Amino acid sequence: MIGYQFERNLSDDVTFRQNARFGHVDVTLSTLFGLGYVNGDPSTATLARGNFLTRGIANQGNLDSQLEYRFNTGILRHTALFGLDLKHYQIDDWQGFGGARPLNLLNPVYTPTARFNGAPYQDARLTQKQLGFYAQDQIKLDRFTLVLSGRNYWVETDNANHIGPSQSREDSKFSGRAGLIYNFDFGLAPYVSYATSYNPIIGQNAGQLLLPETGQQTEVGFKFQPIGFNGHFGFAWFDLKRQNALTTDPTNVFLPTQNGEVTSRGFELEAVANPLPGLKLVGAFTTYDLFISKDLNPALIGKAPTATPQTLTSGWIDYTFQNGPLTGFGLGGGVRYIGGSFADNINTMPVPSVVLGDVTVHYEWQNWRAALNVINVADTIYVANCSSVNACFYGDRRRATTSLSYKW
Repeated sequence: MIGYQFERNLSDDVTFRQNARFGHVDVTLSTLFGLGYVNGDPSTATLARGNFLTRGIANQGNLDSQLEYRFNTGILRHTALFGLDLKHYQIDDWQGFGGARPLNLLNPVYTPTARFNGAPYQDARLTQKQLGFYAQDQIKLDRFTLVLSGRNYWVETDNANHIGPSQSREDSKFSGRAGLIYNFDFGLAPYVSYATSYNPIIGQNAGQLLLPETGQQTEVGFKFQPIGFNGHFGFAWFDLKRQNALTTDPTNVFLPTQNGEVTSRGFELEAVANPLPGLKLVGAFTTYDLFISKDLNPALIGKAPTATPQTLTSGWIDYTFQNGPLTGFGLGGGVRYIGGSFADNINTMPVPSVVLGDVTVHYEWQNWRAALNVINVADTIYVANCSSVNACFYGDRRRATTSLSYKW
């Protein structure tokens, strides 16, 4: 990826900004997939397998230009924002699938398997062009802040299919947001907001282009930063509905599909504290009820989508020495709890929860910073998610990442 950020104050009240980015990715994946017991008979203890190969080459360009204008109307202070963003995305998508040698689960013998070399079931160039215009006004009156914003998208999606009929579609949609917050003297700031969203999806299933995802969210909460305390706390209750939400097709794990509507309703807590110089504490907790609220299949209504945990908890502590021979040296650690999920749409196959630990060691000297971060430090083997009863995926094993940075 390569990009830039540009900002210039045209006057005391007007600021222009422009952000741009171009990204390129080239992925080749060759793997075997489990397809259930041979002939659907568990007594055989033999797993049917498929040989899957995909090659994707994608390019994406984004350009966002915005103008900020600060002005007053009587007792109201305004910060208005007007913007135009452009996006161009293109992917050459090749996918093929064939049979592979079954595997005896009681006496597995793993033998090298040649990469799939047959005819693809998908070979297409998908292109999506997007133009968006947005405007926002942040209005302040004493301790009240009101935010009103709106955005309109124009999207064109084309499928230059190499093995079937080509398709194209054009979409246009308006989305908006309204939010109100009040700041008390003692650091409490309750708020309420309502927002709609629109997210164009690029992809296809059964020869048809995927529909754009839409959503509506209501949120009520507060932020609290006590006077004289270096830290803050937050609470939010939300009710989110998403239409045409992307999920895995249970009849074909290689293809995406879309639900009628998914509802997510719950709350989240967060806390950040710096009780001593160099000491930082972070905690977060999220729990919600996630279920399919509309679907052509009535048996799925009220059920949770696959591969989505509904409880997440994390805690982190980090300390950096402020004086003495270890000045600038720091270390930290934390734990993450990832709740259980389901491997099937009717929620009869649970995926267990897991607790993972992470650590870091870092050193800062003048403008330099060196760090070593290790996730899943205990090297726990666990199933991260399942897109179907026959397709489950392990989570990351222990992974160490070193970094060196310089600021000027």
